[in-house]
Amino acid sequence: MRYPRHISDPVNPKQVGHYQTGHDGTHRNYYAGGKYMHLAAGMKGYRGNIYVIVDISDPAKPVEVGRWWVPGQKEGETPAPPQATSLHGPPEVVGNTVFLSYGGAGMVIVDIADVAKPKFVGRLSFSPPYIPFIGVHTIQPVPGKNIAVVNSEAIRENCNEPANHASVVDISNLARPRLVSTFPTPLPPAEAPYKSFCEKGGRFGPHNQNQLQHNPFVKKQDHLIYLTYFNAGLRIYDISASTAPREVGYYMPPDPQKRRGVLPKGLAVSSEDVLVDSRGNIFVTDKNLGLYVLRYTGE
Repeated sequence: MRYPRHISDPVNPKQVGHYQTGHDGTHRNYYAGGKYMHLAAGMKGYRGNIYVIVDISDPAKPVEVGRWWVPGQKEGETPAPPQATSLHGPPEVVGNTVFLSYGGAGMVIVDIADVAKPKFVGRLSFSPPYIPFIGVHTIQPVPGKNIAVVNSEAIRENCNEPANHASVVDISNLARPRLVSTFPTPLPPAEAPYKSFCEKGGRFGPHNQNQLQHNPFVKKQDHLIYLTYFNAGLRIYDISASTAPREVGYYMPPDPQKRRGVLPKGLAVSSEDVLVDSRGNIFVTDKNLGLYVLRYTGE
């Protein structure tokens, strides 16, 4: 479900419309103003989330205008889609192109010049060898660079799953996206009592990047990539050389001493979301520790 709201009074937002998927709602969505919402939606008759475009010209009456899915997702279609095919979202819209983080189906690129008839353009699979379940969690195109940063999401604790990835993809040819590099795996500090973050407890692997790039108050994507890494905290990478990403900073909060959430099972740091505002303030959330506000000095 999706609820357009009126926020002229930000303390008392009012619902003005309601779009129903008819199934299990939406996950991460994209709206940069204008007529259309771009949804990762669970729709009746489909396996996993699909891509849905909704017209909110009249916010009180949202209307679906287009949808796209990986062949095999619709009930009755054969063959079945790749394992764990589901649109995680948010769809990342750049002009008439949308980049879809499609889980086990990988990175999918679709043309939406005609929103009523989205057209497949290209796909890059990551699974195998990487984890199929949320094998592509986030896609962040880098303006003016013909590259995108793509990552999976770590799911099981103690690394009890196939490897995760954070990667740089060449998108100069949208029909043939190609992997050009992967990010180095974070290493524990020398003084840590464990040799690998897999031994620390909790989840270890990538999760979220600094998205919401359409928001004028969010730092625009450049050569620095901010990426939460669950029990490894926040990691910062320099992709000036797209074929050789390097880690240039990190912040690891102390492990929590008190449980405020049911996960992770191991009481360890669990850095989840990151947002960097236009002033350079870095906001990082943690399941048990709350909100941290940081700044990157480059030192």
